[in-house]
Amino acid sequence: MEESSQSNGIWKALVGILAVVSGILGYLLFDAKTANKNQEQVINQKVEELASARVRLDSIGSQLDAKIAQIKVLGGNIESLEAAKRQLEADKVQLKKVNIFSKQQYDVKIADFVTLLAAKDAELVQLKRENGELVAKNKDLFSQNSTLTTENMGLKTSKQNLTDSVDNFYRRNRELTAKVTRASALQAQFVQALAVSDKNKERDGGVYRASKVDKIKVIFQLQPNPIAKQDVKTIYMRVYDPDGSVLYDSGVGSGNFDLFGKETTYTAKKDIQFQNNGQGVEILYGRGSAIQYREGHYKIELFSEGFKIGEGSFDVK
Repeated sequence: MEESSQSNGIWKALVGILAVVSGILGYLLFDAKTANKNQEQVINQKVEELASARVRLDSIGSQLDAKIAQIKVLGGNIESLEAAKRQLEADKVQLKKVNIFSKQQYDVKIADFVTLLAAKDAELVQLKRENGELVAKNKDLFSQNSTLTTENMGLKTSKQNLTDSVDNFYRRNRELTAKVTRASALQAQFVQALAVSDKNKERDGGVYRASKVDKIKVIFQLQPNPIAKQDVKTIYMRVYDPDGSVLYDSGVGSGNFDLFGKETTYTAKKDIQFQNNGQGVEILYGRGSAIQYREGHYKIELFSEGFKIGEGSFDVK
């Protein structure tokens, strides 16, 4: 009887030990699953941050190229811009090294690039003003030289009057041409941005969840214009992210176009046959990077034939 009691005690002890071991194994398995899930979330966030930094650096790179070309033509100093471009290319190379990527560090770099671009915009204005003054001085010197070399006052007066008349004619002609050109420009109305999911489901309303936005479809109508030519028109779309940077991805069709005499980046474009009947137009933009749209307010601008023809916006939450 005593031996049976001891046997039962041993079995109970074994059962207790097995229960403890099972509990420990269960806890370790749960902890491992939790760690894997957290690691996957960290990796996904890192991929999104890397892709976002790449898109923003591409946009800034295009703007730097445009500024370098403009300032070079005007005879300004482009050393700081070229140094910034080299630094930007080096930063893009560093993006490939995922293990040392820091979103905070790249946010600071991008802010510095934006500040430099803003400063160069002010420099461009100054250079254009100085070039305009030089042209005016050259014209004045030419006029003085003509006066000094003209011996016949009557002939000089006649020539000046003729020059003034020709100048006035060309000035009025330029003004009239500009008015006619502006009047013939397209006008986009009822500009809306629809969110398209990865399953091609469309949503409207102007406020969308980031997880539901895979592409952006911008729709609008072109107002009839009796003096606009009914031919092929190219419509350029610029989409600004919440930081004010133009969404740019050359892999899905983004590029550059001439706007008011300077090279400007665009997000997407579309060629249409203008029919002058209030036709609707759709422009679809699908980001090439596998990332979500960041939360915030997005602005849309539409351009055609050198003029801004409409604008709109949407929000991502």
